[in-house]
Amino acid sequence: MFWPPVVEIPLPCAIAHVLPDLSNRDPTLARVAAAVRAERKRQGMDQPTLALVANVAVRSVSRIENAHATVRVDVLLRVLAALGLDLDVQRRGQR
Repeated sequence: MFWPPVVEIPLPCAIAHVLPDLSNRDPTLARVAAAVRAERKRQGMDQPTLALVANVAVRSVSRIENAHATVRVDVLLRVLAALGLDLDVQRRGQR
């Protein structure tokens, strides 16, 4: 058993990109994944560099970019902050 417990919370966000290869994943996770990958590449970073800047494991960056549902929220927020991105939570269907 892990402590603290890992809580999976799919958060709707206002990011409009979806990676085609992630179509079997939660659409919200896919949008977050696509936005993180696109912004990382736009800034010219590879995954190890982003992990270093965000102070997270390279594996965590990979899991975020591949829309894994078990990424901790604090890790996601560190990666978003390192990229200069915010998470915008909205009611589903109001995108």
